[in-house]
Amino acid sequence: MADSTEIWDIASQIGTTAVVAAACRAVEHHRDDSIVSDPYAEPLVEAARLPFPIPTRPAPDAANWRAMSDLLGTRGRFFDDVLEQAVDDGIRQVVILAAGLDTRAQRLGWPSGTVVFEIEQPAVLDFKMEVLDTLGAAASCDHRPVGHDLRGDWAAALDAAGFDRSSPSVWIAEGLLYYLTPAAQQGLLETVDMLAAPGSRWATEDDPAFLDRMNDPEARAASESMGVDLRILLEAGSRPDPESWLLANRWVVESRRLRTAAAGYGRVLDPLTDRTNGSFVLTSSRKV
Repeated sequence: MADSTEIWDIASQIGTTAVVAAACRAVEHHRDDSIVSDPYAEPLVEAARLPFPIPTRPAPDAANWRAMSDLLGTRGRFFDDVLEQAVDDGIRQVVILAAGLDTRAQRLGWPSGTVVFEIEQPAVLDFKMEVLDTLGAAASCDHRPVGHDLRGDWAAALDAAGFDRSSPSVWIAEGLLYYLTPAAQQGLLETVDMLAAPGSRWATEDDPAFLDRMNDPEARAASESMGVDLRILLEAGSRPDPESWLLANRWVVESRRLRTAAAGYGRVLDPLTDRTNGSFVLTSSRKV
């Protein structure tokens, strides 16, 4: 991964992954059997103007993109469900870590009084908000973008945006942990634990062996066909297992493999996606 001083925008390698994820959500949105609706994903991809074509709709010659929509659709629906359950249970603070081109503040219906904080690199947030403002995409919550690097003192920036440490919150770390160094991941776990009041929720996704599987020639070719070589972005080294860490630090954890979650949503992962991503662990946890 890039060094800890690098700042990225939407045109950088890691910024491009946010555009790729949005393209997959766009394909998912346009599927007849869609399980995630994101009407803003396609315009965001178009506005990014990457130097290679990115399909945003299902097409016979876009097999990799249909497979990726299965992956991103399953993952996105899981995190959406965690958020919706949390606010149904009365939580009114939402923190989206490494938000990328996520549009949950705009595309989900939020109860009155809900505050959604999005933490992301300033250039990425600026790009996203400019496009969404042009589209007239209004948030149904008190939306507070926090332009800050998660490798720095982002807790202070979150506090400055009005985060209330004394009230329960719900956090999501989607498509994030495996891009962090072991030290950065440990710091993230400890910081969220410090900020989250009892009763808070947190959903994460992780797979320590993801980098190893991306060395599979077929997986590597699929990644490169989408304009991103994930192998140069993913972090090597032994990282803490988030599920074990949460269990040891007063969190009640439920977990499932991504392939199991997909089956629950009526999806069957194609063989390559199952081999590369099916064993990802999706966790939903509650702090006691």
